[in-house]
Amino acid sequence: MNRNEPISKIMSTNVISLTLNNSLLDAEELFKSYKIRHIPVVEKKDIIGILSLTDLQRISFVDNFGEEEVEVDNAVYEMLGVEQVMVKNPIAIRSDKTIKEVAEILSKNEFHALPVVEDHELIGIVTTTDLLYYMLAQY
Repeated sequence: MNRNEPISKIMSTNVISLTLNNSLLDAEELFKSYKIRHIPVVEKKDIIGILSLTDLQRISFVDNFGEEEVEVDNAVYEMLGVEQVMVKNPIAIRSDKTIKEVAEILSKNEFHALPVVEDHELIGIVTTTDLLYYMLAQY
């Protein structure tokens, strides 16, 4: 395993993103449709935040019980926007960061995803799952 390989080797480049114009219901649909857990929030092409499925779950019942909870979720989603729930100004990395450096950032900060940017433009995302797949492929 080469820990000095650039993160560009394992990052996802087909990134689903949100804008501040999207609703939390939009976000929930993206999480479900794409089976993802982190969505960068962009303004034009600049990364301004990141929304995680966990962030959404903290403010909702996320289909835990039944129809009543869905109505409550919808009411909460209408009261709040992406900007109120997302993590603002997330740590972003460049694609030439090494896998080791990224693993250190994720573990030290207890993050599970980092947006990858070049010249302030979102070009990818790397997650703890990407790191695990990389490690498994080495054995």
